Amino acid sequence: MIAGELKSALDCSVLVLNKHYMAIRIVGARRAFSLLCRDLAEVVSLEQGTYSNYDFESWCDVSEFKRSFEPDGHDWVSTVNFYVAVPRIIRLLFYDRLPRNEVKFNRRNLFARDRNHCQYCGRKQPTSELSLDHIIPRSLGGRSTWTNIVCACTKCNVKKGGRTPKQAGLTLIQRPVKPKKNPLIHLHLGHHRYQSWKQFLDNAYWSVELK
Repeated sequence: MIAGELKSALDCSVLVLNKHYMAIRIVGARRAFSLLCRDLAEVVSLEQGTYSNYDFESWCDVSEFKRSFEPDGHDWVSTVNFYVAVPRIIRLLFYDRLPRNEVKFNRRNLFARDRNHCQYCGRKQPTSELSLDHIIPRSLGGRSTWTNIVCACTKCNVKKGGRTPKQAGLTLIQRPVKPKKNPLIHLHLGHHRYQSWKQFLDNAYWSVELK
């Protein structure tokens, strides 16, 4: 496996359930493998419409089988002696919750919050075609906060320049806010690799706490 593939696999997201099968958080694959290797969690795998549970040793054995018969259905991490599939879901075994974290203020989450839509014209653009715009420009005292930064396409950003939206004749399509939960969850559920999360996130009985 080449370095780029390894990085991509370890950057995958994993849904964390507590021991009562309640969804509580999303972590990266590195964190998930750390919990599995220390026997603090088990894998919950969707297989032919039903969920099966595996400890780490069993998951490594199952991964060998999956590597032979459904290699394209998983993301893979290689070790010296074998490949192991990145789990989509893990379940904590000895404690109910992980420490609560606020949603990180970073470019990835800002793009996810605005769903890659320019907040002035409303057009959806690839990330490479979007920039982050300070509603109140920094030159006028604007700060880098959830409520003062939005996605903007190149055309709107150039039109706005170092002015406020009102000065530039632009109107925000929605007021920016700080997300209460990880905005990436909406993007994840649109990807086939995370469809096994759906049952755990659709049930309103569960109070989902996501990173």
